[in-house]
Amino acid sequence: MSRTGRTARSRLAERLADRGLRLRHMAVLAALVDLGPHVQRELAVRLAIDRSDIVKIIDELGAAGLVDRVRDMTDRRRVTVTVSPAGRALYDRLQADATAVQDDVLAPLNARERARLTALLTRVHGHLQGGAGTQRPSR
Repeated sequence: MSRTGRTARSRLAERLADRGLRLRHMAVLAALVDLGPHVQRELAVRLAIDRSDIVKIIDELGAAGLVDRVRDMTDRRRVTVTVSPAGRALYDRLQADATAVQDDVLAPLNARERARLTALLTRVHGHLQGGAGTQRPSR
């Protein structure tokens, strides 16, 4: 599992690098698309990224016009980050890249095998997250 994960991650990282991005850039865009605007500090905690690293990542995304930042006028330390329309469009393309990598990695499996693998991995992940999703899938 570890080797397969590393291979898939490496292939996606290569595609991102072709766009001048890293996996962490995609993770931040994904969180903002999926969860909506976030306070920068909370985003760092949610993604388990060091606070100084999240500043650099958001600076890079901001410089590229992919995110917008607004400082809270009542607490100047709070910065809310929002994905921009350009960031959303890029994220959609990155999702297509991720799907292409997934399809390539899972090419030896047919649709039924992929569904079974997804169910099993979802079950394991649920167990690791404290019990959610630990029901046995039907056969």
